[in-house]
Amino acid sequence: MTKIAAPATPALSSVPAPTKAASKYDRSIVEGPLAAAVWKIAWPTMLTNIIGGLQGIIDHVLVGHLVGFTANAAIGVAWQIFIIVIVFITSLFTGMSVLVARFAGAGDTDKVNRTVYQAFLTAIGISLFIMAPLGFVLSPWLLDLVNAAPAVKSEALPFLRIMFMFSTGMLVFYMLSGALRSAGDARTPMILGIAMTVLNLALNVILIRGLGPIPAFGTTGSAMGTVIATGLVALYALVKLTTGGWVVAFPRGGSFGPDWMIIRSLFRFGLPTGIQGIAMNIGGLFMLAFIGSLAQSAAAQAAFAVSYSQLFSLITWTSVGLMGAAAAVAGQNLGAGHPDRAQKAVHVAARIGAGSAAVVGAFFLFFPRQLLAVFGMNEPVVVEIGAQLLRVLSLSGLFITVALTYTGGLQGTGDTKSPLYISIVSQVIVPLGICAIIQRTGSLDPIDIWIAILTGHALRCVLSVLRFNQGKWRGIAVDIGVTARQGEAS
Repeated sequence: MTKIAAPATPALSSVPAPTKAASKYDRSIVEGPLAAAVWKIAWPTMLTNIIGGLQGIIDHVLVGHLVGFTANAAIGVAWQIFIIVIVFITSLFTGMSVLVARFAGAGDTDKVNRTVYQAFLTAIGISLFIMAPLGFVLSPWLLDLVNAAPAVKSEALPFLRIMFMFSTGMLVFYMLSGALRSAGDARTPMILGIAMTVLNLALNVILIRGLGPIPAFGTTGSAMGTVIATGLVALYALVKLTTGGWVVAFPRGGSFGPDWMIIRSLFRFGLPTGIQGIAMNIGGLFMLAFIGSLAQSAAAQAAFAVSYSQLFSLITWTSVGLMGAAAAVAGQNLGAGHPDRAQKAVHVAARIGAGSAAVVGAFFLFFPRQLLAVFGMNEPVVVEIGAQLLRVLSLSGLFITVALTYTGGLQGTGDTKSPLYISIVSQVIVPLGICAIIQRTGSLDPIDIWIAILTGHALRCVLSVLRFNQGKWRGIAVDIGVTARQGEAS
């Protein structure tokens, strides 16, 4: 059950003292230096994001060389569809992270483990009974919806169906990673993520091109490699969660069926994040439509694909890591009854993010042409537009990094609705509105779209900082009740 507490600051007396069983939680997150606590959670997540992003690039290189450009288009289109669904589904794990961080900070091992188990059941149920059947049936229609060419659809359909039907491993990995980070352990999901990436790449090389008696599956082999790798990691995680050894585990004894009180809490905290992800992806699709309407659309699309989708990821990958760190540290400190420390943790994360974004942004500002040359971009028009975009992104990166850290602070403390509203206004309505007005009243040029993106990032930063500093999150309390065993003991 979730509720909004009346007091502005939770009473310290309501926070249970950490038990001996809770000693496995890293208490330096709620007691030690804040910068060290934030960095301890952030850097493994950053590294995992970077390696995962590089895997996607390598996959495109493999299928491009071994199958052809049609395979690149097929994987790109299939992932564009699948990622919208997966972002929404995994939003439930944001709700889980809110609960886990709060209970870990309070030292309540039983509630942490009960929450993780119910999130696991939810992931299994959604993947087997919703994503698998609906994904198989609707995949052809979804590919038609994005106007996939016949040759591309032929390659993308089996890829997309495999991803939907065997999504269990991926959902369990995302669930487990969020649970471990929120409980203070970011290194284990990093190790699992690296192992999964290496295994995925090895399987893709074998399954795409074939090896010995194993035939070449082409584009389908890429999907097979992904689901096998994620499935094996999920099976290992299931063993560890059952036998123990990690900071989170499945509860011992009691009921093993669904606990609808906890599941409702997962949805209540998580759904706003899911809607936020869908809204931003839809906004991105409309922005691509504006880029496609330009007089120099081909050059602008190429420049955008490399400058924004690839190079700008150097900033967003690290920013997402800091967002997760801010959420975990703020949530744990609020659970431990230290709201002021929770607020300071988010400020610290924002300063770290701004510093890293400034370093990367300096390269965007002073060496844009050299960076574009790494991707083989030599056409004068493309280079000119790409360099223009990178210079704008050198400033935009500062805003989006700070915005994401404060988004993490809001979400980690339980305020998942404010980031939803802020994102819809700043990342959808304002930038798309700017482009629509300019297009209707005059001539839309690439720089107009880049400035619209910058304006949206700046507005998101300002609104996120203002909302977090209002401190309304201090009054958000969560509870999931007690088990029958606990009730009898009390």
